[in-house]
Amino acid sequence: MDIYIITGPPYSGKGTQSEILSKTFKLKHISTGDRCRLEKQKETNIGLSLTEYEKRGDLVPDSVMESLLNQLLDENLEEEAILLDGYPRTIAQVDALIKLAADKELHLKKVLNIEVPEAELLKRALERASTSDREDDRNPATHIKRIKIFKSDTLPAITYMKEKIVTDTFDGLGSINETAALISEAFQK
Repeated sequence: MDIYIITGPPYSGKGTQSEILSKTFKLKHISTGDRCRLEKQKETNIGLSLTEYEKRGDLVPDSVMESLLNQLLDENLEEEAILLDGYPRTIAQVDALIKLAADKELHLKKVLNIEVPEAELLKRALERASTSDREDDRNPATHIKRIKIFKSDTLPAITYMKEKIVTDTFDGLGSINETAALISEAFQK
């Protein structure tokens, strides 16, 4: 199985672009955030442990996310290619993904990194809050906290991934279709 990773700050459009890419290139889209919400809804052990982290806007501990990722990969081993959305978010998670991929003989093909300026991220966060059913989207303080966590934890992980996995970076300021065209073009190469 080939693994593609989509990354970028919160509110950069990763989920939207993942849906477009998965349909265009027949990839299985795996959103760790969506799976976390499903685990919470089903009140599984993992789900119950996630509730407080999400409410505070904190990253879920690496060990919990590694267990969830291992489960997700095992569930999708028959897929030809997956698009991983929402993982990895820390350097430790990058190392865990590399190890899991090696252990399961999977191929880390490419990282698709979307960049969007902070002012635009905050604008998009407010727009999403007005239409989202997600409780964690309704708190503007959570929006700011998520962006700060991205800068402190995920941005260094993206830099680290660039040393380990082929990475293409895209300007995500354009429209959904403009960004999708840029990513699709790079994906085909």
